[in-house]
Amino acid sequence: MIIGLDIGTSSAKAVAFDYEGNILSLHSITYPILNPSEGWYEQDPEIVYAACIESIRYVMISLKQSSAEIPKPVCISVSSAMHGLIAVDSAGKPLSNCMIWADRRSEDIAVALEASEVGRLLYQQTGTPIHPMSLLCKLMWIKSNDQKLFAQSHKFIGIKEFLFYRLFGVYVVDHSIASATGLFDIHQLTWSDLALRLTGISEEKLASPVPVNYTLNMPNREIADLMQIPQDTPFVIGGSDGCLANLGVGAIRPGVASVTVGTSGAIRVASPQANQEKKQRLFTYLLRPDEYIIGGAVNNGGVLRNWFRDNFLHEFIQMEADGNPSAALDALVDSVVPGAEGLIFLPYLTGERAPHWNSNAKGVYFGIQLHHGRAHFARAMMEGMLFAIYSVGIALEENTGPIHTIYASGGLARSSLMVQMLADIFNKPVFIKNTVESSAWGAALIGLEALGIQAGEPTVKNKQAAGTHDTEHYFKPSVENHAVYMKNFQKFEHLYYLLEGEF
Repeated sequence: MIIGLDIGTSSAKAVAFDYEGNILSLHSITYPILNPSEGWYEQDPEIVYAACIESIRYVMISLKQSSAEIPKPVCISVSSAMHGLIAVDSAGKPLSNCMIWADRRSEDIAVALEASEVGRLLYQQTGTPIHPMSLLCKLMWIKSNDQKLFAQSHKFIGIKEFLFYRLFGVYVVDHSIASATGLFDIHQLTWSDLALRLTGISEEKLASPVPVNYTLNMPNREIADLMQIPQDTPFVIGGSDGCLANLGVGAIRPGVASVTVGTSGAIRVASPQANQEKKQRLFTYLLRPDEYIIGGAVNNGGVLRNWFRDNFLHEFIQMEADGNPSAALDALVDSVVPGAEGLIFLPYLTGERAPHWNSNAKGVYFGIQLHHGRAHFARAMMEGMLFAIYSVGIALEENTGPIHTIYASGGLARSSLMVQMLADIFNKPVFIKNTVESSAWGAALIGLEALGIQAGEPTVKNKQAAGTHDTEHYFKPSVENHAVYMKNFQKFEHLYYLLEGEF
């Protein structure tokens, strides 16, 4: 078996797979997002590190308890969220929390840079839109606002680099994560001289870029014992959660898109060429040589459902212990017809990334009338979330060609109602793989590839990986519902541009 470790925004998740992608054991450990000031979003890297170790440990213990033969992972391969920044000292100890993708403190820097010729050149070099999420803007903010931290820092790294330094004593970053920093030249596979000059650092302040199949063997018996794994277990560095989600669901062919909704959301396609659009709406991240993942991330995914549930559905909170609150929310939403009888929601509660890249964007309910009740507001919330992803899909098709098939994964894939809504809004068939742990399975596939092991033939449960589809995992779009949604979507887009200046 092989373990995919997925370091996400809200949890670290270890998933043990067999070679066909079937899940043998899974364990997830959540951790908090810290909000010490308006627009600041951080995590404690020590807590995230401990969650990674403990999730692997739990999976190994679970496997040993359920199997007569003690299993041994062929390797552990790692997926992680992008855009995290930690300042560390010469001993590798954190001097700061990890500034995550949602952090907006550098938005003034991003707005000024985006409009400049330098910003446009950087976008072409790095493939990363100019936005507060990027390490480029975060480093420029630290340089201007926290000179003591800037001077004391030995390295500026992300959460996966932090993990690998703790495990192996070296600073390495995979090309996939590096290509999301705004500091990495995706054409030359080196740190960008222009970006380094802007941030005022040398490449020695960053980790060394390596391919996604880069492998190190666990040297430390004490740490290996903590994780309940053999001492020499190989660790494959893997890639970013977004790129690996495409690989994990098989969305690596033209016309096939991956839609992932977790805390945030994204739609992506694979391409042999980097995207060169002038509007700077989309990112281009590198997976492997001549294999780029192009798309856009939206800030407001599952975080919207949680916000709505926690603030307006108090009786559902009890269901966390007694039942399934997500199913109850879906039932409430499904009690209202598509289009929410004219109620429209702009879902920008935490600003927005693609396609607008506007960290000042705000949430708006529009068209409220007396007949609108709580269920209408719930349905409009979910439709607005998916409209945001659809707007990115439009930009994608303009740049990479028509999309004919969508694979859904993440928390979205656990809700049949949301997947059907996605199919109806896009007017395209949507497929769900047997496992929705697409980023972890994508990491596992990179791990198998790194060790020269062929992934097994898909089982009946995993037929989608071979390009065939189990009908129970297929969602056919409704032409009638699509027409209703498009009337609201036109207003949705128009409302954003009307209100953009007010945000």
